[in-house]
Amino acid sequence: MERNELNDLLAFATVARERSFTRAAAKLGISPSALSHAMRNLEARLDVRLLARTTRSVAPTEAGERLLDTVAPALASIEQGLASLAHWRNRVSGTVRVTASTYAAQTVLMQKLPGFLLEHPDIKVEVNVEDRLTDIVAEGFDAGIRFHMSVDQDMIAVPVGPTLRTIVVGTPAYFERYPPPQTPADLRDHICVGFRLKTGAVMAWDFEEDGREFRIRTSGQLIANDGALMAAAVRAGAALGFMMEEEVADEIADGRLIQVLDAWCVPFPGLHIYHPSRRQSPPALRALIAALRE
Repeated sequence: MERNELNDLLAFATVARERSFTRAAAKLGISPSALSHAMRNLEARLDVRLLARTTRSVAPTEAGERLLDTVAPALASIEQGLASLAHWRNRVSGTVRVTASTYAAQTVLMQKLPGFLLEHPDIKVEVNVEDRLTDIVAEGFDAGIRFHMSVDQDMIAVPVGPTLRTIVVGTPAYFERYPPPQTPADLRDHICVGFRLKTGAVMAWDFEEDGREFRIRTSGQLIANDGALMAAAVRAGAALGFMMEEEVADEIADGRLIQVLDAWCVPFPGLHIYHPSRRQSPPALRALIAALRE
């Protein structure tokens, strides 16, 4: 097998797992167009279609699933073999300064940073947790962790969390008082909690229909800049909330919360670690990125 064929198989496996050329390209460090071109060449060489593409998604075909089942264990074994060489490398050292949102600190750093520190005793990590958007270059940070939509286009951004979705939820008691909204426009007749942004504006609720994004300005009795306080009002039945699906999945499953407007709530890219687009990043930063993206 030629080296290019191994690279293409690795690229195919990444696309098949991520179900997105954009996310797969970010993980592989290449452009989405280059990745798409490589996949077309691989399909042409094998004379079989491996990926089913639409304007909004990509997924492996039946043949692609069969190939993924075959090559994934071998690729994983190669990665483990390469990772085992770390014992023979010089230990990475240095200091990494990171700015992270509260959500990023709670969902990514709290899970992965302690293990990273144990594995890299010569690396120091300074984390500044704040929800305002930070100019990492001007303020001397090596990297930031924010939602992908907040990252400047001139930054190198690597996904460190899953695709997310915000959904509209309320309690059964709330819907006993008010009929469930049938379309996002109906939210104007409902009591909704509002999130005050750092800019001073109240965050609109984002929806999508037939590929078109639109926003609804809601109103209600409570506006706050604290997610826990807003969630408490929703769980008490005082209002509808626009909440992370993963945070309320158990409550929806057992009936404590009811989800509405599901068809208009679409996934969006999750958390990314980003840094300036320079050719060589410090080894300590590269090690941290590798740990967070696993």
